[in-house]
Amino acid sequence: MQLTTNFTLEEFTRSTTADRLGIDNTPNPSEIANIKRLCVQILQPARLALGPIQISSGFRSDKLNVAVGGVPNSAHRLGFAADVVPVNVGTLELAKWIKNNTSFDQVILEFGTPTNPNWIHVSADPSGRKQVLRASGTPTQYVSITI
Repeated sequence: MQLTTNFTLEEFTRSTTADRLGIDNTPNPSEIANIKRLCVQILQPARLALGPIQISSGFRSDKLNVAVGGVPNSAHRLGFAADVVPVNVGTLELAKWIKNNTSFDQVILEFGTPTNPNWIHVSADPSGRKQVLRASGTPTQYVSITI
């Protein structure tokens, strides 16, 4: 199913963990609408501005969320969030672009270094908290940052 010009539902539901464990990762119509919101509001505009964006983790069914160790209230669970990596620019540049050009709920720089996070977690949850965080440590801790 095509969600926007450059994003498909399959990109958001693909999971090697789900495949390996035989977990159904099919979103319901409400969750599909949330994934589309994420694409229309944040990812498609970022794609048009910065080039291709890979989805490393998108929608997660309840069972998949448990299997990957996600928190119970994860925005991935409802289809509002994805972990993404840009192809043509750095992850920090993507995070800054999202912060400055979109209506977002969370931008989390995940692991790596402050100037080169491994990936960006981005959420279009309607609560619109405008949180910019950095994840680090074990267990994972989130710290508010300025980018």
